[in-house]
Amino acid sequence: MRSAAHSELANVGRTASGYTPRPMEAEDSDEALMLRYAAGDAGAFDMLYGRHRGGVHRYITRQLGRDRHLAEELFQDVWMSLVSARGGYKPTARFATWLYTIAHNRVIDHHRRPRAVELSAQARDDEGDPMLDVPAPATVQPERIAQARQQAARLLALVESLPQAQREAFLLHEEGGLSVDEIAIITGADREAVKSRLRYALGKLRQGMEDLS
Repeated sequence: MRSAAHSELANVGRTASGYTPRPMEAEDSDEALMLRYAAGDAGAFDMLYGRHRGGVHRYITRQLGRDRHLAEELFQDVWMSLVSARGGYKPTARFATWLYTIAHNRVIDHHRRPRAVELSAQARDDEGDPMLDVPAPATVQPERIAQARQQAARLLALVESLPQAQREAFLLHEEGGLSVDEIAIITGADREAVKSRLRYALGKLRQGMEDLS
C-alpha cells in the first residue's frame, strides 16, 4: 500500500496539462524517467521512488545512528527537493549521483545545525531496526534466525562505529551503488581518498564480523 507521504510526493507536479506519455518500460533508465517526470509524467516519479527509496532511506538512517524520526524527516526532504528541482534537471551525471548528492547535502546540513537532543540508546534499541524485522520462512530453524539477527545487528553496529567519512563512502557505495569517482564528486574528496576510505571501512567490517564468528 502506498504511504500517505508517498502519495503526497507523487501528487506534486501532476498538473501538467496535455501531456500524453508513452508507455513506460521496466528497463527505462533513471535519467530517462527523471526527464519524463520533469515533462509532466507523474508515473515516472513512482518508478524512480520505487527503485531508490530503500537505498536512500538506509543511507540516511545509517548516517544518523538509526534515529528513525529524524531519518524520516530528512528522507521526505530529499524527495521534496527532487520534486522542486525537477524543472531544472539535466542528465549531466547518473541520476543516482544527483539523488545521493541531495541526500548527502541534507545529512551535512543536519550535522551543521546546533546539536539537537539525542534519542537515548535505550529508545533506539526498543524501536529496533526494520532490516531485522523481516519475517523468516517457517522452515528456518529458530537458532538460525537468532544467528542471522545477531549477525545483522553486529554489522549495523560496526557500520555506525566507522569514522564518518568511511561510513559515508561505504554507504554511498553499498546503498547507492555509486562508483569511487561518483563518491568523490558527491563528497568533494579526491579519488584516492575515497578508495582509502572504502578499503579501511571494508577491512574494519570484515574484521568485526570475523571476531563474531
